[in-house]
Formats: sequence, C-alpha cells, structure tokens
Amino acid sequence: MNNPGGAPKPLEMRSEPVEVGHQDQRSKVDVKKQFWTLVALLGIAVVAAHAQFISNSPQNRSPIKTEPVQYLYPEQVSVPAGKATPVTLHFRVAQGLHINSHTPSDEFLIPTDFSIPDGSGVHLGTATYPPGVMISLAFDPGTKLSVYTGEFAIQARIVAAPGNHLVQAKLHYQACDKNECLPPKTINVPIDVIGK
Repeated sequence: MNNPGGAPKPLEMRSEPVEVGHQDQRSKVDVKKQFWTLVALLGIAVVAAHAQFISNSPQNRSPIKTEPVQYLYPEQVSVPAGKATPVTLHFRVAQGLHINSHTPSDEFLIPTDFSIPDGSGVHLGTATYPPGVMISLAFDPGTKLSVYTGEFAIQARIVAAPGNHLVQAKLHYQACDKNECLPPKTINVPIDVIGK
C-alpha cells in the first residue's frame, strides 16, 4: 500500500496466532515463579515487621523485669525440736514498686501474709510483721496507704519436729507501682529447717 505524503504506515494486526517457542514458554513460567516467590517473601517481611512493631510498642512491654518480691535469707536454720523459736525472714520489694503491708489501710486492699503449709514438719506459731510505711499516690493524694518498700523482715515463730525439713513456706502479696497494681501473687519461701 502506497502512503502518500510519506506519512508512516499504520501497524497491521494479524489475526492468526503466533507460535511461541518452548524456550519462551519456560522463561515465562520462570518469571512467574520468581514474581510469586518475591511476593511471598515481601508478605513474610511485612508480617514480621508488623509483629516486631506490636511486640515493642509501649502497651505490650511489661514494666516489671524481675519478680516484684524476692526472698533473701535465711536459706537454712537450726532450731530446737518441739520448741517455738523465732526466725527472721528477709525480703526485698523491687525498686519502683510497693506491696500492701500486713495491715493495709483499706479493707479492699490485699494484705501481705506469710504461711507454712501443713504437713511440712514445721508449724508456724505466729508471724510478726513490720509496720507499714504510709504513702500517698499522685492520682489520689488524700488517701494514705500502708505499704512495704525496699527490704523488710517478718519475724516468724516456728516449731519444728526432729529432723531435716525442706519447707516451701509462702508469701502472699499484691505489688503495685505509682499507677496500677499487678494481680495478687504467692511466692515460695524455701527454708531448710533442721529440728535438733
């Protein structure tokens, strides 16, 4: 077809199919596989990045890195068998926290309580707790709370049967910081009591 004026010829479209060689089909399949592999890897990366963001967000970080209360000592005591004997037990409240004293200032607050389970070979006669320190929190300065902070000691009067007793005593408490309280907790207080 002659094209007057030297204008470019329009492209002609063929209606019959063009055969693609076997090599061309394989390269198209390889490109598709690579594409979907890349999409899958990007999806995994996005999910991992999202999970990292969520786990590092301030709402999901626990403000408490250690146990709120630790039993310090003694690990072992020797007492006369069958006789009530005083033993001083030492504890530490984690920095930035407080626990309610044994006699909290309000009835709805959970008191700190020491106990020895029955059948351990050691009986708790009485426990004498230190007086609490009175504090008030910034969000309610008019309310005074009786609490333990830092180190404190409980004087326990125990009676041991003759022999060696690995006692798993218990300390029940509720720890709080200046904004909120954790659920009540009971920790083991392991003491090797030797009744002589």
